[in-house]
Amino acid sequence: MVPLTLLIVFLLLYLNFRRLTETLIVMLSLPFALVGGVWLLWWMGFNLSVAVAVGFIALAGVAAETGVIMLVYLDHALDEVRAQCEREGRPLARPDLRRAIMVGAVERVRPKMMTVVAIMAGLLPILWSTGSGSEVMQRIAVPMIGGMVSSTVLTLVVIPAVYALVKGRGLPPAGAVREGTDGEAMRLPQAAE
Repeated sequence: MVPLTLLIVFLLLYLNFRRLTETLIVMLSLPFALVGGVWLLWWMGFNLSVAVAVGFIALAGVAAETGVIMLVYLDHALDEVRAQCEREGRPLARPDLRRAIMVGAVERVRPKMMTVVAIMAGLLPILWSTGSGSEVMQRIAVPMIGGMVSSTVLTLVVIPAVYALVKGRGLPPAGAVREGTDGEAMRLPQAAE
């Protein structure tokens, strides 16, 4: 069921973005989220089971959701910076992309932390519970708790870095573009290294 779930998540992301690069950026968040879940499973001494698989499926959904939201924030910030560059009559450059990524990622810190705290607040009592059915519920909660910790780091650090690599291809570096006499942008020659 887990591979089928990942395939469905991939298809839904592709239908949402209509581009393979954005879909792959979000799908990159899933292995990082799974790492935290596997680590906490190992630390707690739990074996793989159906309940653990259910926890990983839920974790994949939450990780994909937070990745999508981060990508949407980054796209909006990049659109605003691109519009500002057009108003100034210059093409988008790498420093502009870097500025847009910083704005978009910073705007996402509070919603991401609220999501993580809400999920943790709901799952930690399940992890510490005793009584009938608690063993099964703990095995569902453990992958989610561990995965949310590693997913937080990924969403706030790795996705913006990968976004910068993907969107920065083909952009001129700082100072490599100036406006010509006829109003068009011209590339300045690069200094020999």
